[in-house]
Amino acid sequence: MATTIHPSAIVDDGAQLGDDCRVWHFVHISAGARIGAKCSFGQNVYVGNDVAIGNNVKIQNNVSVYDAVTLEDDVFCGPSMVFTNVYNPRSAVTRKDEYRRTLVKQGATLGANSTIVCGTTIGRHAFIGAGAVINRDVPDFALMVGVPAKQIGWMSRFGEKLALPVKSADPVEATCPHTGDHYRLTGQQLTLI
Repeated sequence: MATTIHPSAIVDDGAQLGDDCRVWHFVHISAGARIGAKCSFGQNVYVGNDVAIGNNVKIQNNVSVYDAVTLEDDVFCGPSMVFTNVYNPRSAVTRKDEYRRTLVKQGATLGANSTIVCGTTIGRHAFIGAGAVINRDVPDFALMVGVPAKQIGWMSRFGEKLALPVKSADPVEATCPHTGDHYRLTGQQLTLI
């Protein structure tokens, strides 16, 4: 299917968009952006030049995806969540050569108004709660909340909280109530089995 671009949106020459994307009101996609298929960009989204976005990514209203950010397939960016790319910004100091790369892995959810401090990696299918501030790497499937964020549990690929402790000395297992997927927690690492 063809990509739909609202007349008020600006997609700079050179930007690469896959098939079946939806680009809504007042979006600006910069020339160097590389975007997969079936993505949605809500009102007032900005995408920088040095940005890679996979397939089926949903970016809600008022999100700026700055340079040095990579979003893998199936990532969800909630309304008004924030990425950064300079760790210690000052107006009077130019630090464009100091951008820290941020990687958001497949299937992760970044809740509304959350902040992802640059230089971090968000694990596969992790779930960042609304308003959380991420300032360190997040494991696969982790449920993170608070300022600064701390892990309070584990989420299934479907987005259901799993009945598991944050860590366990002995392996323990849980099942997603919607899909029947089975998960095993060993120490502080959760795997789909």
